[in-house]
Amino acid sequence: MKLLIDFFPILLFVGAYKLYDIYVGTAVLMAATVLQMGLIYSIDRRLQMVQKITLVLVLVFGALTLALHDDRFIKWKPTVLYAAMAIGLAVALWLLKKNFLKLMLGSQLELPDAVWQRLNRVWIGYCVFMASINGYVAAYYSTEDWVNFKLWGYAFPLVFIVGQGFYIARYLKSDEPQA
Repeated sequence: MKLLIDFFPILLFVGAYKLYDIYVGTAVLMAATVLQMGLIYSIDRRLQMVQKITLVLVLVFGALTLALHDDRFIKWKPTVLYAAMAIGLAVALWLLKKNFLKLMLGSQLELPDAVWQRLNRVWIGYCVFMASINGYVAAYYSTEDWVNFKLWGYAFPLVFIVGQGFYIARYLKSDEPQA
């Protein structure tokens, strides 16, 4: 269910784009993201900071795309989001000496500090990679290619999350009693 909630805005965006155009797709993305955040809020009774930032960026960049009739804004939204996340995580880690990843997920996962530090650095690298690749595709490819990249580019986050799962699995405590 959660996976469906996470992916339905992009699926609706791609569908609307394919049936109509980037502007209808953008409007659908904006509406679907508002609905998505409403569903998440009704389930969890809160939105995480990344979800709030995503919502604001989708609405601002989507509004700019529609008002100025310029698809570059919506195409650059993911780059801005990932770059902001990389900068936020890096500044917090190296200047403020805080690990935002641990602050956000520490209540759900009990991991050694060294693992949290590695995960934070890996997230910074991942966000830089995603910002760079989206920026490259947005700048040098057609809107059609960018939309296809958005759809099939979801393989990157899936692989990243699965890889993280394998990495942290060895550090998680088992609930099973020792024999």
